[in-house]
Amino acid sequence: MSDQQQAAEHERTSEKLVELAKRRGYFFQSSGAYGGVGGFYTFGPQGAALKGNVEDAWRDRFALAEGNMEIDAPTIMPEPVFEASGHLDGFDDMLVECPDCGESHRADHVVEDNTEYEDAESLPIPEVEDVIAEYELVCPSCGAGLAGQAVDAFNLMFATTIGPGDSDPGYLRPETAQGIFVEFPRLKEYARNQLPFGVTQIGRAYRNEISPRRSIIRTREFTQAELEYFIDPEEDEPNLESVADVEVTLYPATEQNDEDGEEIRTTIGEAVDDGTIASPWVAYFLGVAKPWYDAVGVDMDRFRFRQHLSGERAHYAADCWDAESEIDGNWIEMAGFAYRSDYDLSKHAEHSGDRFTVFKQYDEPKTVERATVDPDMSYLGPEFGGDAQAVVSELEDLAARDRAAFEGDAVEIDLAGESHEIPVEKTGFAVEEQTEAGEHITPHVIEPSFGVDRLVYTVLHHAYREDEVAGEERTFLELDPEVAPTFVGVFPLQNDDELEDAARDIAADLREAGLSVTYDDSGNIGRRYRRQDEVGTPFCVTVDYESIEQDEGGVTVRERDSTEQKRLAIDELPETLSAIRAGDVSFDEL
Repeated sequence: MSDQQQAAEHERTSEKLVELAKRRGYFFQSSGAYGGVGGFYTFGPQGAALKGNVEDAWRDRFALAEGNMEIDAPTIMPEPVFEASGHLDGFDDMLVECPDCGESHRADHVVEDNTEYEDAESLPIPEVEDVIAEYELVCPSCGAGLAGQAVDAFNLMFATTIGPGDSDPGYLRPETAQGIFVEFPRLKEYARNQLPFGVTQIGRAYRNEISPRRSIIRTREFTQAELEYFIDPEEDEPNLESVADVEVTLYPATEQNDEDGEEIRTTIGEAVDDGTIASPWVAYFLGVAKPWYDAVGVDMDRFRFRQHLSGERAHYAADCWDAESEIDGNWIEMAGFAYRSDYDLSKHAEHSGDRFTVFKQYDEPKTVERATVDPDMSYLGPEFGGDAQAVVSELEDLAARDRAAFEGDAVEIDLAGESHEIPVEKTGFAVEEQTEAGEHITPHVIEPSFGVDRLVYTVLHHAYREDEVAGEERTFLELDPEVAPTFVGVFPLQNDDELEDAARDIAADLREAGLSVTYDDSGNIGRRYRRQDEVGTPFCVTVDYESIEQDEGGVTVRERDSTEQKRLAIDELPETLSAIRAGDVSFDEL
């Protein structure tokens, strides 16, 4: 099959999946009665259940298993939070507007869709404008030329106001992370001021995408599952040994920049040893994430970790690797693993005046020399008036960083852009010995940030199957039992009161055992099987006359993928199916 044929086949699979998702209640565009609105989707009964199961699986692995705490912060936050975080100035996409139809498009997407450039997002705006002109790229909506059109930076945050009247400006959060960072002064107390510790959050985030597309892959409202892990960069080390042998496919920046570059297949341990992954902490979470993705149903032959190029890293990230999956012949980002250093906590400390540090106790008290100032306010007050306290702050900062500045007769400070000289004798400068029990340090942060909606789409796409059963074409979703919306369907063989009563009793017993169950008595048994195959239900139980007429008649249990059927005792059914879902036994072993 040629590349063009493969691309067409991939596109057909996505079209079929989106149609199945709408028909069977996985997801569909919101507000359809009013014509729909781009970038907003509703998860139906099956989709909400699948999404919830994925979130529970994430919580089990990244919160509970790692011993991290979980919070639930507001989705709207005041403007100063985003001034401090840098989102007001640095959270932009590249926008180009069609001169004819007026449609707005992401300029980097126009470039990537029509040229050999794969990561146009990492290019500076002038270079993107040059590429559009060089390739004579056109508007995706109407075909008008875009050459010569300005490419502008467009901030992605949704603005709102908090309160009535002259309200305070606020924004819908573009990531759940800031809800964790701003509460650090309190969260560190819950962690008993002991590093390292992690805080997780699963919740909605909002980005006013220029051109949302590809169903739930790129939307304006989406769910994130994020972990902010706070460490002492000088002392804390991850348990790399536990993930050293995890095999991974990596696409480092060096390979991306090489014309003949290619993906590297290695292990986490080897990648750290040879410097491919610079941060052991990022490597640790890549090693944790890979088997987890496998467990929830991502095809490992269509999965990799790609390092961000320098031009595409977020303003806060010292290094970042994306977990990517192949969809429709293209790679999409499902998660980012970023080393955020102390950027966020330092910025919030600077802007809020609160303390975003942890006190680090020394093993033994240390005697150190500290430069201090005790300014003569009777001099500073008349000289600087209302700016006197600002002068004191400047003197304190200067003494801490440059004692030599106080060696002359006068010391020079900068105040509001103007230089001032102050007699050293008026500063009260002194160097004193102090005994300290510890120091305040600003933790560094490692952030695994997962996009839940994209993962749900990936799981569905990678699970989509077509085959033939008994001469009939069949579509089914080979979903892992851990995340499948419904684990078992229960059917009476025919519409008969006794059979229906028995089937409902069995369904109730299975629900009581903690299994997700659907009951269906509509249509012939073959159609009922096909319906459950399409929504990915792993097992179906059929109650027939033998089930109710014989003391140990049992029921027929059908496995989705193979369509194989086995007879199981009714009283053992809850325990047996629970064991299968837990992975303690397989259907083949029954």
